[in-house]
Amino acid sequence: MRRKFTKNLSIKPGSKCRKPLQLLQKSAWVLCLLLASWLIVTTINLVVASSQPVDAFFVLGGSIRREIYIAQTAKENPQIPILISQGSPDPCIWLIFQREATDLQNVWLEKCANSTFGNFYYGIPILRRWGVHKVKLITSPTHLPRAQWMAQILLGSHGIWVEFDIVQETGIPGNYESALKTALDIIRSLLWAVVSQIIQPSCTNVTKLTDVNMPAWESRGFKCERQGGLGR
Repeated sequence: MRRKFTKNLSIKPGSKCRKPLQLLQKSAWVLCLLLASWLIVTTINLVVASSQPVDAFFVLGGSIRREIYIAQTAKENPQIPILISQGSPDPCIWLIFQREATDLQNVWLEKCANSTFGNFYYGIPILRRWGVHKVKLITSPTHLPRAQWMAQILLGSHGIWVEFDIVQETGIPGNYESALKTALDIIRSLLWAVVSQIIQPSCTNVTKLTDVNMPAWESRGFKCERQGGLGR
């Protein structure tokens, strides 16, 4: 009488988890390689851009004095495009450029942003469409150092070299740059620097300064900051 023997197959502990773990490790190595390649290419682009002339002005909204400054500066550089992100009311900016006798043709107003992070969130895709490699950022001491770090992170991640013009303000600042606010904005800027390589948000409210309908604004009524000296 023959006895039936069952063959016991020994399964090593953890063998089922080994393949997914190896796949995860390989994926991590690939991501690291891609990240390193991106950083190298971006750094090279920044070095090259740093020696080039400024090809756009980027004005962060928050004070009419920044718009007065850029209107005066633009007279010397009428060929350089200007992007004003969530600045003063459109007719106020129009009046400033008219008063300074500055050409309105090369000025665009972006009205989607509602914060400093939003300025970059909506502004960078526009600058990229313009083919900008070196930008001059116009801001004020009340936005520093937060705006400076955010600009270097977010603009730099797209190979755009940034220089700064700091416009002094008068009176009591309307915002307070706390350490917590700065830290949170820097963290989300680091995250968005990576994500924005894939996702490019579009602002649906971008107006060319020459398209501002002044008769309509006059009939509707508007107010400008007092320090703008526009009598509105």
